[in-house]
Amino acid sequence: MKFAIFLNPQIPGSGFSAYDNARSRRPIGRDTESYQRLLTEVREIAVLADQAGIDAIMVTEHHFHSEGLEFSVNPLMLLADLAARTERILLAPLGMVLPAWDPIRAAEDVALLDQFCEGRLRLGVARGYQNRWANVLGQRWHTAAARSDGSASDDRNFEVFGELLKIMKMAWTQETVRYRSDILGYEVPYPYEGIEGWPAQEWTRAFGSPEELDDEGRVRAVSVCPRPYQDPHPELWQPFSISDRSIIRCAEHDIVPWMFVPDPDAHRAKCELYRTESAKRGREYRLGEHTGILKIVGLGESREDAMNTWGPYLTRDFASFFGPFGYLEALRRPSDDPAKPVGEASAERMADADLALLGTPGDVKAGLERMRSRIPDLEWFGLFMTGQQGVAPLDRVKRNLEVFAEKVMPDFQTR
Repeated sequence: MKFAIFLNPQIPGSGFSAYDNARSRRPIGRDTESYQRLLTEVREIAVLADQAGIDAIMVTEHHFHSEGLEFSVNPLMLLADLAARTERILLAPLGMVLPAWDPIRAAEDVALLDQFCEGRLRLGVARGYQNRWANVLGQRWHTAAARSDGSASDDRNFEVFGELLKIMKMAWTQETVRYRSDILGYEVPYPYEGIEGWPAQEWTRAFGSPEELDDEGRVRAVSVCPRPYQDPHPELWQPFSISDRSIIRCAEHDIVPWMFVPDPDAHRAKCELYRTESAKRGREYRLGEHTGILKIVGLGESREDAMNTWGPYLTRDFASFFGPFGYLEALRRPSDDPAKPVGEASAERMADADLALLGTPGDVKAGLERMRSRIPDLEWFGLFMTGQQGVAPLDRVKRNLEVFAEKVMPDFQTR
């Protein structure tokens, strides 16, 4: 098993006392002093994770978060900063929301970061579920936020995501790209018939790709530079694969699905689906291999101590901010009324649902063993640090990570 930390970088910094200060500085997302404190915390956590032997660090992409939560505007730029401060840890946007990007520009930026970190990049690609910003930045493709409900809007997002990823792969794997997308209304080059009047024809013919110019000197294809450090491109990951449709597409494209399915039996079923669909395409994976799962981890001197320590942070963050986005569905019990939303989000309920592993190192080990008994070859385990950085005091967050790395991880980690 390999281990990653999943950060939703957050303002205002550490501790509940900072919230009063945040109100006085609203919109806190535009407050430079607070953002600098966020950067300091994220950098310290990344360096500690690198030194402690954590295998990967993952960050989201979100925009317009004036509230200061889940404040990761451009994961590629943030990870470029962390790449320069770390030595061995893998760097993963989880994920880069493709409908918000131009595919050629995205392919270039990914290749640059992969070159900067000499192959430590793992690329998470996502569809985008928050309408406040996904609708704005996706308007060029006439797409809105993903709803995973099978609606026409959701189908359009699903189709656009696939087409953008296709073009990015072309940019990474082909020396030149010439492509017309009817799905996007997008042409490479533009106009597709060729770009007239390229002044540097002599240089292009001498040093560029032979297929870039036609006999009349028109640009008939483009060469996307640089190519990624990894051949043919960084391994692809996708958050958070819950629907069967997403799991199947991950198998089609050999994408690592990261799952947010806490129930062990439901998680096993998703892993079995991925394994079956991958086998249809000639890729034989063991049960859980090439997949990942997220869980919250909070350590204490006892289970009660862990509940008391982390409970207030988890409920304030996960329940109050992420709950309205539907994340509380992960806590639904079979006995709950399916017509009503999940209302309770206590630390006890998170632990009972196996969303959170709270307790002593021994308790957390037992939780990992339960998971491994159902999915014996699970490749990736992610520490979902919601309710920690930006909410809990930084020294407590770092100590939680240290204890996990020292007392839990060695019994499970593989290289």
